[in-house]
Amino acid sequence: MTAVDDTERYRAPALDKGLDILELLADIEGGLTQAEIAKALQRTPNEIYRMLDRLVRRGYVGRTDGDRYELTLKLFALAHRHPPMRRLVAQAMPHLRAFTRRSLQACHLAVFDRGRVVVIAQVESPGYYGLSIRVGATVGLYNTGSGHVLLAFRSPAERALMAAEYERTVDDTGEPGHVADRLVQVRARGYEAVPSWQTAGVHNLSAPVLGPDGSAIAALTCPYLAPLNQPTAPDMPQTIHLLLEAAGAISALMGGPASAAGDPAGG
Repeated sequence: MTAVDDTERYRAPALDKGLDILELLADIEGGLTQAEIAKALQRTPNEIYRMLDRLVRRGYVGRTDGDRYELTLKLFALAHRHPPMRRLVAQAMPHLRAFTRRSLQACHLAVFDRGRVVVIAQVESPGYYGLSIRVGATVGLYNTGSGHVLLAFRSPAERALMAAEYERTVDDTGEPGHVADRLVQVRARGYEAVPSWQTAGVHNLSAPVLGPDGSAIAALTCPYLAPLNQPTAPDMPQTIHLLLEAAGAISALMGGPASAAGDPAGG
């Protein structure tokens, strides 16, 4: 039996039809009518009617007032329920360790996963002092450097979905009014640097780890403590530079761009 014959033997026509529709709509802005979908897929409208109906009922496709069909954000949500955490952590850890050695500060890696901002890796400061957050801890989306970076380097539609999932998960009261303007600034400069809302004397320094499409798949964050009586220790600007270098190196390993700055529109 040839490879082609073996492939045909295990065909699932209904599944193929549904995937064809999803892949077609993924490349179209503004959606398509049932007739346009049928024509593009070289099928009759009756052939795809039931499949469209099921995709709408399951929430993968939405139907507009003009009888056009377009993808919802459900596929985006599914894709982010099981991100490749193990590979990300394995690739990132050498750079986290190098950053802590050079900066004399602690750092951690956080991702947005199923409605929560979760710390998935951390390395303590090699010096006598440092602030570390345990792996598995959840942090705020709106009041942390990690949260700001994860929001800033996503599209407006993705941010809306993240906000809805986060609020549903943690019973939050909603996005603070100042955050939207702040995200524009974060996106433009390529990182966040802000006094901690939780701990006095700490600054949240956070840079994005970018995927192939330029979106943040993680935030590399340093809870920066200003060194006293240590003239050789990096200051905050130097630490930010080291953080951006580390985040850029991890981004390159993930197939993303090495630099995050340059899109003031935040879209």
